[in-house]
Amino acid sequence: MGAISLLALICPAAAMRLFFELFKRSFQRAVTYRAATIAGLLTNLFFGLLRAAVMVALYGARPDVSGLSLQAAITFTGVSQAIIACLNLFGSYEIMESVSSGEIAADLLKPYSYFGMWMARDLGRSVSNFVLRGLVLMVGYAALFRITAPTTIVQWLALLVALVLAWAVSFAWRFLVNLAAFWSPEARGIGRMAFGVTMFLSGFLWPLRFFPDWFVSLCNLTPFPAMVNTVIEVYLGGVSGPALAQALLTQAIWLVILIVVAQLVMRAGVRRLVIQGG
Repeated sequence: MGAISLLALICPAAAMRLFFELFKRSFQRAVTYRAATIAGLLTNLFFGLLRAAVMVALYGARPDVSGLSLQAAITFTGVSQAIIACLNLFGSYEIMESVSSGEIAADLLKPYSYFGMWMARDLGRSVSNFVLRGLVLMVGYAALFRITAPTTIVQWLALLVALVLAWAVSFAWRFLVNLAAFWSPEARGIGRMAFGVTMFLSGFLWPLRFFPDWFVSLCNLTPFPAMVNTVIEVYLGGVSGPALAQALLTQAIWLVILIVVAQLVMRAGVRRLVIQGG
């Protein structure tokens, strides 16, 4: 039925309650695995410190690189490590597995949106990772380094909006990549390649401002900077005024584009599944 489910058409309030219930259950499931959360936090912190050491070596005696101070560069490593689990930048393959196992057939028969169901689940996982890993990691960074932080309420609010949009763009992209399972039994290979490109072009590995202008312009033709680079720039105060509004609008536009494309691909995939008797 596409982006709008039968349940949402008949009773929008019931659809919202269902979305919240799926979100709550996903959040509860994520916080249950405490050992995995602690291990993930320690791993993020370790690689964050390693990346910070690389930044210190890169800068040497230079006060800044491409307009970014060493303090801001170290903050970049912290923020990027803090949001990696929240945005699930390494990718997810649950939808691929549901297609391969045939579980998707039962899900498609239910009266709610398939896209919305997975979005609610991903939101619960994302919020748990943000609270238990992202925020805790930033507290650890603040104890070890002199990091920067937003200084105004407007910047904090813009950061919140940018983070929510970054998660939504990331989810829509991961959902779209997972739909490759409709056409390929080896869709994980496609996923690994797609998520690898995401890590590089999003500005996670290095701030995009470190790259040549032509490369940044190329990246901006993709949705990837909207996942990481925009959040980083908003946090560091690299964009403000009209540039800030444009950055948030760009995130929203990419979100709409990815959702529309995902719905079209989903319809084609389901049609193929039905024709083949899946």
